[in-house]
Amino acid sequence: MSDIIQLLPDSVANQIAAGEVIQRPASVIKELVENAVDAGAKTIHVLVVDAGRTSIQVVDDGTGMSGTDARLAFERHATSKIRNAEDLFSLHTMGFRGEALASIAAVAQIELKTRLASEEIGTHLSISGSRFLSQEPCSCPVGSNFMIENIFFNVPARRKFLKSNSTELNNIITAFIRIVLVYPNIAFTLHSNGTEVFNLRAASLRQRIIDVLGKKINQEILPVEVDTTLCRINGFVGKPESAKKKGAQQFFFVNGRYMRHPYFSKAVMKAYERIVPAGEQVPYFLYFEVAPENIDVNIHPVKTEIKFENEQAIWQILASAVKEAIGLFNDVPSIDFDVQGKPDIPVFQNEGEGIQRMPTSPGNPRYNPFKVSGETSPREKAPSAWTQLYEGVGKEHPVQQEMFSPDPMEGLHGEDNLIAEKSPVHYQYKGRYIMTAVKSGLMVIDQHRAHVRVLYNRYREQYQNHRFTSQKLLFPEVLTLGPAEQLQYPNVEQYMEDMGFQLSDLGGGNYAVNAIPSGIKDVDPVMLVRDMIHSASSMGSETDLAGDVCHVMALNLARHTAIPYGEVLDNDSMEHLVNQLFACPDANYTPDGKKILAIMKQTALDQLLR
Repeated sequence: MSDIIQLLPDSVANQIAAGEVIQRPASVIKELVENAVDAGAKTIHVLVVDAGRTSIQVVDDGTGMSGTDARLAFERHATSKIRNAEDLFSLHTMGFRGEALASIAAVAQIELKTRLASEEIGTHLSISGSRFLSQEPCSCPVGSNFMIENIFFNVPARRKFLKSNSTELNNIITAFIRIVLVYPNIAFTLHSNGTEVFNLRAASLRQRIIDVLGKKINQEILPVEVDTTLCRINGFVGKPESAKKKGAQQFFFVNGRYMRHPYFSKAVMKAYERIVPAGEQVPYFLYFEVAPENIDVNIHPVKTEIKFENEQAIWQILASAVKEAIGLFNDVPSIDFDVQGKPDIPVFQNEGEGIQRMPTSPGNPRYNPFKVSGETSPREKAPSAWTQLYEGVGKEHPVQQEMFSPDPMEGLHGEDNLIAEKSPVHYQYKGRYIMTAVKSGLMVIDQHRAHVRVLYNRYREQYQNHRFTSQKLLFPEVLTLGPAEQLQYPNVEQYMEDMGFQLSDLGGGNYAVNAIPSGIKDVDPVMLVRDMIHSASSMGSETDLAGDVCHVMALNLARHTAIPYGEVLDNDSMEHLVNQLFACPDANYTPDGKKILAIMKQTALDQLLR
């Protein structure tokens, strides 16, 4: 029997590694910019053409490389960051694996010009698909100049699955922002197709956040700072009024590295319980400084998942720090009353009969709450016949499963029309649910979701039939878009105009909202437009956008204008809403798949009251 196991060629092995490290053009920019940061650059320029499909150029003024180092840098696991395995637990650099340049070279064509400050002549390298084409001396400034062209030219399947240019550019901006927010002392620029997207000067951390996300964020964030033996946390969290359903800017960084950490995110949102509406998010920019030996960043190729040794303790520190920041913001100042000319109110200094004293309790001064008693208290003793307490628990389980009809829409149409036999009198429960009697039992309807379904169908029909009209705002509202939002807005501008929105460009990322679709009341037009831009920009390709934009726009418009939870409805309003709901062909679920109604069977009610 012949041998069948063989070593893969380096070119194939590099392409396999590239599949993990280089997923899209944004991954190339992340790796090259992080290398520039590790090289001590003070200015970094990023230029992309066609969202990185055609070319990506990263220019820095760092230390540069010698000719030998430049050639060796493109070999797998060639790195200047670590020397042995122990160095993995004391990392102070962004990169360390030595896989990035080899992975990029495996799926693209590269031109590199680099020079050390101590040398007069630099080095020019040309690489295509892991194959070295040439290496020669050249004249170039100190630092490195990477030109990456035709990414995935030799992996057509990967190139075919890239998203639209707008989506890929949005991914590039996201990766770019995650780096520039960590290093406010470095100047960055980003150009797309010759247009300047970012021009960030070296500044303080707060100023860098403002430069990236716009001036409005300055009034929405609160400082956070705590220093303990386990970690140091500083940064900013949003004020409660900055909460929004979509597009909240949320960033965690540890030791200068961006990370995703849902567990810590819950710690932040824990501080906002009962302060912000459920389902809304607040922005935060939080920076952790932890001893490198107490974290592990080497658990995923993209290095955004990080494991902490003292995770629970840091969770508590983070939650307390955020609560303190919110508490300081909500601190009520002392009220200075004007007492001039007012009667003098005496203050009793001595105890008198008219003074009420706080009640006192005797208490036991020798009681020690930390003393562990050897005996179990009477309350903790389990009864001898404890099994009797659980008799018959499982017998009622089948009734609970059959309490609600598995298909509430069964029988709604046809001869046994359930809705035709519904009661004309409805009851509203806690400003959220409409309850009405029907043939088979009790029907419960979510009033907000029901109205979303009704409005969605109406707006979709109006959009398809071009029946939207505009209503002018008495005072135009000003909408401020960040750089990423400004790039996405042209993709949805025509669709929004078709729906009745009228916006005018004021320059500097500011737009005046002059008109909104007619019939909309009590809606914040700025929040509405921003949510629609975010929803549309999250769609995949341009063909998807053209095909599904009607759904996206109609759903967002319906969510903003539907009856909110807590609004009290009279019987006529509830009757009208129920009739509108069941006039829809798909009354059981909202357009995004949430259940609208449920029917409690009559037999289940009888069983409960037996």
